[in-house]
Amino acid sequence: MNAPDAPTVRDITRGLMRDLGLTTVFGNPGTTEVPFLDQWPDDFRYVLGLQESVVTSMADGYAQQTGNAVLVNLHSAGGLGHALGAVFGAYRNRTPMIVLAGQQVRRLLPDDPFLGSTEAAQFPKPYVKWSLEPARAADVPLALIRAYQMAMQTPRGPVFLSVPADDWDEPGEPVSAPASIAPPAADPAVVDELAAALRDCERPALVAGPAVVEAGAVAELVELAERTGAAVWIPPMVSRSSFPETHPQFAGFLQPSEPAVAAALAEHDLVVVLGAPAFTYHVHRGGAEEHPRPRGFLISDDPDVLARSRHLRGVHAGLATALHQLLPLVERSGRAAAAGWVRPGLPELTSPPAAEHVISLVHDLLPADAVVVTEAPTHKQAIQRHLPFRSPDQDFHAGASGSLGYGISALVGTALAAPSRPVLGIIGDGASMYGIQALWTAAQEHASLTMLVLDNEEYAAVRVLGEVGSDGKMPGTALGGIDFVAVARGLGCAAHRVEDLAELEQRLRESLAEPGPTVLHVPVAASSRKLY
Repeated sequence: MNAPDAPTVRDITRGLMRDLGLTTVFGNPGTTEVPFLDQWPDDFRYVLGLQESVVTSMADGYAQQTGNAVLVNLHSAGGLGHALGAVFGAYRNRTPMIVLAGQQVRRLLPDDPFLGSTEAAQFPKPYVKWSLEPARAADVPLALIRAYQMAMQTPRGPVFLSVPADDWDEPGEPVSAPASIAPPAADPAVVDELAAALRDCERPALVAGPAVVEAGAVAELVELAERTGAAVWIPPMVSRSSFPETHPQFAGFLQPSEPAVAAALAEHDLVVVLGAPAFTYHVHRGGAEEHPRPRGFLISDDPDVLARSRHLRGVHAGLATALHQLLPLVERSGRAAAAGWVRPGLPELTSPPAAEHVISLVHDLLPADAVVVTEAPTHKQAIQRHLPFRSPDQDFHAGASGSLGYGISALVGTALAAPSRPVLGIIGDGASMYGIQALWTAAQEHASLTMLVLDNEEYAAVRVLGEVGSDGKMPGTALGGIDFVAVARGLGCAAHRVEDLAELEQRLRESLAEPGPTVLHVPVAASSRKLY
């Protein structure tokens, strides 16, 4: 028996959660989580979602917005299994996340019990940075500390902790929260080499990845671009926008195929990639052998990214740290600043309208401090062309993994993390149905958000890619018949079907200004444009 006043593992862990800012917990509970949740503190917030992948992506959006790690509490093997697609998404998004899953009680584990997780720490690999099921109950608080440190240490990402249900009532050993870990500094000799290359080149390009905005270094990147006159590109398939897309030196978006990247960068005699893989490809359009790769540098805090980018000079460093080291060495260049991207015009207006018209209207009405979450693969280029993000005044979030279901759930998590800012989601009809339960949480938590469902009645991205080089016969892509208004209202949200741009303008103005969640179901024309 414990002494009456002896702190339990639960007591010590909750104290650490307070110290680490982990008092908002996202979860979908099961019986193995009951001891963790028992006597839930009044100063903690438990955000309930109706499916494990939904709560994990909600937590992803929340952590992306707050910049701190978030704790997700899931059921043992089956619950974690449901969430693995979202854990993969968090890994690609570099989201600091602690996934805490219940495990059956220790005394039952040798008999392969119901709801037990066999080799629990192995289950979510390789898409967690670290995982553990502690050998002793008393080790749980120390494991939480290490989990937090690993999640927050660059490159940030999800970690996993499996805790047997009977550990929480065991006596604990007091521990204290750790100090933060500073990101690595760049080798000064390599920084000198990079500064000299920027001075001596004629047509430099910077490629700005999501780690720049994660590090809070957008202003420094803008300063570097303006001193050097460099063109600034956004790399393929990224989750954040790290450079103001209305800046006169913004060159556009690299597309996810080797020839497209090589062609876009061919005119530059120096390329510096900051905080992104070089590069992430989606489709094979042939190799880039006929296009000589430009010389350049890659600054990243991720050793894996550096290891696989063999054609660039790798610089292992935190992005803010590296830019602070580099800027004093870079004088303002006398070369002319690079010309910016000329955005294409709108297509002819049809009924229903093309997504480009809807997105252009969103751009006209979007408040300067808005947060935008997108998951509409078919309309990715339309968003890039007609909804420029004026970072850092606005925030932009998307899923980097391609695993659908992130957008609608992350939208809810983002709204919970930013209750005083306008929060807008642009979500495709297909992607919406991967996590539609998230709207229930939005209603229950009174999250203020507006969600546009762009409904083209198909998985158009799959259909369009399938038509390339084939006879165009693709099964399994037709949707249609989903009443998003009825679904949203049934889950507790305000909702309207909007088929006219004038009505959309009115509804959008109202919903962005009003509290609570609103869903606008917007039919759009079928897409005939190639994705890349």
